[in-house]
Formats: sequence, C-alpha cells, structure tokens
Amino acid sequence: MSNLIIKQAQNTDEQAWDNYVNQHPDATFFHLFGWKKVLEKSFRHKNYYLCALENNNIAGILPLGHIKSLLFGNTLISTPFAVYGGILADNDEVKQLLRQAACDLAEELKVDHLELRNLKRENPDWPTKELYVYFKKELANNDEDNLKAIPRKQRAMVRKGIKAELQYDVNQDVDTFFAAYSESVRNLGTPVFPKKLFMALIDEFKDQSDILTISKNKQLVASVLSFYFKDTVLPYYGGGTTLARTLKGNDFMYWSLIQHAVKKGITVFDYGRSKEGTGSYSFKKNWGFEPQPLFYEYYLVKAKEISDINPLNPKYQMFIKLWQKLPLRISQILGPILARDLG
Repeated sequence: MSNLIIKQAQNTDEQAWDNYVNQHPDATFFHLFGWKKVLEKSFRHKNYYLCALENNNIAGILPLGHIKSLLFGNTLISTPFAVYGGILADNDEVKQLLRQAACDLAEELKVDHLELRNLKRENPDWPTKELYVYFKKELANNDEDNLKAIPRKQRAMVRKGIKAELQYDVNQDVDTFFAAYSESVRNLGTPVFPKKLFMALIDEFKDQSDILTISKNKQLVASVLSFYFKDTVLPYYGGGTTLARTLKGNDFMYWSLIQHAVKKGITVFDYGRSKEGTGSYSFKKNWGFEPQPLFYEYYLVKAKEISDINPLNPKYQMFIKLWQKLPLRISQILGPILARDLG
C-alpha cells in the first residue's frame, strides 16, 4: 500500500467518486457526491469528502460534513441529514487509514465529536448511540403479493384509502409537496427544512427522485419525496394535511409508492430510520417491517460524552409543544433557521 494517499475530493472527482459508490456493495444513496453539493447549496455547511487513492485509482471514500452551531454543538458527521454514512473501502487497511484521517480532521477542526453513521459495528472501542433503527424489506414483483404481505390491520387501513377513492400522481412538484410536508412537520413540533433543500435535491437527482402526491377531488392529502438507488426506493421526506388522518392518506400514499416502485423494477423498500418508542416506529412495524439496529459511532474530541439532541429528550418537550402551536406560515419562516443545524 506504499502508493496509497488520502486527499480531499474536489468537484472534478465527482464522476470517479460516484463510479466507486455505484459499484461498492455497501454503498447507500447518501454516499453519492451529489449529496455534498445539495448540502452546500442548501445550508452552506463545509464538507470534507475524503478519498483514498492507490495508483490514482479510488480505493475508499468517506463523506464528512461539518456542522457548527451555537445551539446544537460542533460536529463532524458522515453523513449529515442522512440515515446512513461511514467509510466505503476496498479492504480493512484502507478503511483504517480513512478512519484515522477523519479523526485527525476532527482534532484539527476542534469539534465536539466525530460521528459515523454505520449500518454495522465498525469501531468496537468507540461509544455508540442506540437510538435509531432502520426498516428495510424486499418487495414482490406484483401488487397482489405485496398487499398480502402487509399485516391484516394495516392492510385494512390501505383498503380504506382505496375505498375513499384517493388518487395519486407522480411528478417533481416541490410546491405541492412542501405544503403537505411543512404542515405535517409543524404538527409534530419539528422545525421544517427550507423549500430550497427539496428544490436542490430534485435538481441534483432528477433521475433518482420523484414526488408522489395523494389527492381527493383535487384537494391535497399527502405527499412524499423519494430517492431511488440501485434496486431500492427510499421514501425520505413526507407528510400529510389534516385530511390525511380521516382518509387514511398516509397509508394509501405508501401503498401507492410500493405499486409505483415495483413498476420501475424496484425490489427493496427502505422505510428509513425511526427512534424506538415513537409513532413512526410503530407505524413502520405495523407494515410488517422488522427494525434493524443502526450503529452510530463516536470519536470524542472536546466532548466528554455523546450529546443527547433528539425530540425524546425531556428538555425539548416544552419547545415541541410551543412549536406545534405556531401558525403554519411562521413555522415555515423560522423552521429553516433551526433545521439547518439539525444534521
């Protein structure tokens, strides 16, 4: 490995970087180089995309984003605003060199900690946060088998949506999506991401994203923005209006997405992450998805322990209740100011 070097990838390295991601068996959508460009455009956070080169060929990568916030701390994350991240490498030696480079960078930036969002345990000596799980399931190639695979009670919710004569449309209409998404997020007491984030995502990943919107008599019910990577669909940002609950709009929306994805040749449905004990966790289990642990591992620099920034922390409950009472338009203005640092 005498010819192995670590460097920061530049925009001119995008094609080589994505070629590596697309051929690596452990890669995720969030390892793609376009994620870096979207986050820089939307939030102006500094990103460090580390690349291991052997004889000028990529032997490993590590995408890192630096989020420095007065409210939420100073962190280096792989990958911010994403479910998954961490190192992709040809072998353990390359992986170790990239890991050390990330630790050195964390020390140089004087962050509180370095966070690697791994799918499996990579660094047994590092502290880990057992907060999130992810849900992923294989799809059949036909609607009948996919409907049968949904547990009976949840299948009944889907059928109610069908009987309500809800309709779905697939496009890239960010304005309509944002109306449903921002209302839903406000109701949960969470700051909304800025509309420009979703515009940047659709622009960057034109061929790997779409928006599926549910309506009733031309009235907006629910909408979801999904990503497509290899054989997998990831419904990543979604939400419903007040109509969604009475019409079972969210249930119908995800069923419609399964149908749509199968038509595109997709074979895996990735429901993303949820915190154990939350409503979204229960909702996904009700669909017959089994939770799998996510291993978020930490290298502590200035911090003495892992920070606990999440909505389940009791100290944030008052904030959540106040946020839920905000007028929708005010939450759409204030939300992006806070959300940009919630990586």
